[in-house]
Order: sequence, then structure tokens, then C-alpha cells
Amino acid sequence: MSPELTSLANEPAAADAARSIRGRLPPGGLFAGQDWRLSPTPFPLAPELASELQTLGRVLLQFNRAVNRLYRQSLAGQQPPWVAAWLDQGKPAGLLELQRATAFKHEVPRVLRPDLLLTDAGFRIVELDAVPGGIGATAWLNETYCALNRQPPTPDPRSSILHLPSPPPVLGGAALGPAKRSEAGPPSSAAILGGPDGMLAGFAGIFGDAARVHIVVSKESATYRPEMVWLAERLNTRPGPRFTVRDDTFETFADGDAVYRFFELFDLPNVPAAARIFELAAAKRIRLTPPPKPVFEEKLLFALLWNRNLRGFWRQELGEGFFERMLKLVPYTWLVDPAPLPPHAALPELGLTDWHQLKALSQRERELILKVSGFSAEAWGARGVYLGSDLSAADWSAAVDTALRRFSASPHILQRYCRPKVVEAAWFDFEQNQLRPMNGRARLCPYYFVAGEGDAARANLSGVLATICPIDKKIIHGMKEAILAPACG
Repeated sequence: MSPELTSLANEPAAADAARSIRGRLPPGGLFAGQDWRLSPTPFPLAPELASELQTLGRVLLQFNRAVNRLYRQSLAGQQPPWVAAWLDQGKPAGLLELQRATAFKHEVPRVLRPDLLLTDAGFRIVELDAVPGGIGATAWLNETYCALNRQPPTPDPRSSILHLPSPPPVLGGAALGPAKRSEAGPPSSAAILGGPDGMLAGFAGIFGDAARVHIVVSKESATYRPEMVWLAERLNTRPGPRFTVRDDTFETFADGDAVYRFFELFDLPNVPAAARIFELAAAKRIRLTPPPKPVFEEKLLFALLWNRNLRGFWRQELGEGFFERMLKLVPYTWLVDPAPLPPHAALPELGLTDWHQLKALSQRERELILKVSGFSAEAWGARGVYLGSDLSAADWSAAVDTALRRFSASPHILQRYCRPKVVEAAWFDFEQNQLRPMNGRARLCPYYFVAGEGDAARANLSGVLATICPIDKKIIHGMKEAILAPACG
């Protein structure tokens, strides 16, 4: 166990801190019907990793801009036509028209959240989410742990402009981290990334000067509604509210309003208000983010990054430094396209001459992840994700067959599996009133909010959510056995 956790385990501070954190949870929690294990300490990162996170947002924003340009140039015949053909597969014509509309020509998502696995070699980006959950929860975690650790707000002009209200009083009064409470000042521990109000200021900053912001949450995303309700209430300034969480039937928008789209584009038939929202956004009467562009909800973008036919494009659009950094961080990714190869050709890195040969790989050779690319109810969380080495030969073969069969409607990608390293953590068992050490594997989700327009837009790191799953869990995602904590470094 780390010195920090060992110190807490030997003191009442762990119990006090855990109870203080739990006591600050909003009524009903932050996720509908979901719970997690609570750590009395934030998740520590080495200084070099924390520093790397600070600069990653610039790279991801430039990557999204390049993706946007690649798609449009593919449509125009300036880049290979198969790029747009792959990205358009399975999408309804009306949605493709919206994606190509002039009003959204330069729009990219204003919330960037990569899923990073923490490995022995550093971070590895396995996904880039354009409609992420966890914004409100991470804001709450940062605020709560900073308050208990008495970490002051990071100077940020966005906070003063927004006149963010002070956080509620600390319950219990326990300090986090290895140091004991001291009236002389806060304990000497690493600062929580984003500080107490970075998530609040960051989210509010993506809507510019909109008079009202409507957070439209679909039924499919209802699990995350409580965290967005908390976020809206926390952001609202007196005398009247500016942020409101809406059902997916709400259509009473005024010119100049902003809408945060908390629903996936595959789910549009079940979102009655979607058509009106997109109509107003296309007419530039409201501000909408994320834009209705399914290209940004496709995991196969990483397969395009690794496609050697596009090396020249990526180098030009990203620059050599950003391009090499992306190749270092993103595991090799393939699009599982059943089109036959010439007899003399083979799939790069795999050496296979046909995708069906993937089924015959040994369990050791199947250190590979197969998953739905996007535009599907199976494309988020742990749904539609298959780890080859964790499946029987029969189950792996069935997953490969499904991916090949569904290519035209729902493409799949194959990605090298990057095994997360073992980390030490601990959670507080309220039933037994004791701190329980846990060896686990960590996923880090940094939240970058894009503020500003055009070339002046900047992606700001506002918080990092750490999810630590028990060591026997191969696919890391939110679950009741997982620890959720803010990252510090």
C-alpha cells in the first residue's frame, strides 16, 4: 500500500474523510441506479503524467479539426473517397445532410474526453468520446475533495466572469491525503487537477454569451441525468437560473439560447426534440454542441490515423510532433472490412490475408479488442467490446463473424490490447467501518472544454476522473466494484 494510504489506514482520518465525502452527495446520488466505491484520497499521478495531460487537449482538438477537414475533402474528391464512404456507412440520409450543412462546416465537439489506460509505458488512448458522461460527477468530485483538502481555486478568469457560488460547507471536516489537519494551512499533497471549480467554469465556458443553456438529456442517457441536474444547479447564478436540464421533448427555445446535446445520434428516432434543435441550430438561431456530426462518434477515426495511405495528410494537418504523439498514444487500430484482399496482400501488423483468419489465432495471439465503431446502442460503455484473449475460441469466432456480417450497417474496429498496469488503491467499507486496500487497473478520463472561436479556440484541461477496477476486470468501465476519484498530480 502506498505511504498515503498506509497513513490513512492507521488513523481515524480515513473514516472521517470518507463519511464527509459521502455526506456531500446530492439526494439521489449522481448516477440513476448506480453506485461506486469511495476512496478517502484522490488518485495520484506522477508529475510527468500530470504534465502530459495538461498539453494533450491541444493535440486532440487539432486531431478533431483534421478529421473534420479529412471528411469534407473526401467528399470533395481531394482525399480518397473511401474515407467518407466508411464514415457514412449505416447513417440515415437526413443525418448526413446535417453533417454536411454549411452551418456546421467548421464545428467540432466542445467537450473532449479521451479514455486513457494507464500502462507500464504510460498513457494509451483507446477512445475519444464526444458525448461523455461524468461531467457533473467529476465536477462534484473535484469540488468535494478540494474542499476537504482545503485546495484553493486555481486562478481562472472564467470563474470570476461566471460568479460561481461558493461550494457548500464541508461536512465532517476531515482532511484528505497523508498529512494531518493543521490550522496553519492545507496539507502538503499534490493538487487535484482542475481544482475545485475547473469543471464548472470549463463547461460554462463552451457556450459563450448565450442567455440560457438547455441541457437536453435523452431517455437513453437518463443514467446521467442526476449529475447534470447537480451541475446545472451548481452553475446557476442568482437571481435567475441560466442552466436547465430538459427532457428530450422540450422544444421551447429562444433565439440566442444554447443547447448541450446529451443524446447520441444513433438514438434520434427516440428523441422527439432533435429535429427542432437541429433546425434551429442549422439556422444559427441557437448554439448547439456537440454538433450533429456522426463522424465524431466513430472509433474508426483511429483506424484512419494508422492508415498509411493518409500519412501525408495527417503530417500536414497535425504537424510532425502532434502526429508522432498520436501514434505513440493510440494503439494500432484496424477497420474490420470484409472486402477481399489481393492474393499477394496482407493486413498490416497482423500478417493475415483474410479477416476470417482472425478466428484461428491462438489465445496468446488474441491480445486484441474488437468493438463497434459507433452509431449503435452497443458503442458505449462495455457494450459491444470483446477482448480476444478473454474469450473462448467459439465466442471469439462468433464476435468476428458478427463484425464482418454487420460491416455495411455498423462497422467494427480491431485494436491492440494495451494491458493496464496494476495500481494500488483503497476504498472505505462503510458496513465494516474500515479502509480496504485494492489492487486494480486504472482508466483516466481527462475533460477538456473548448472555449473561443476559430483559430483562437483552446482546449482547457478542467478535471480528470479516475476509475479503478478490481484487478480481475479486464475491461475497465464504471461499475459498482470500481473506485471513482479525482486525479491529482
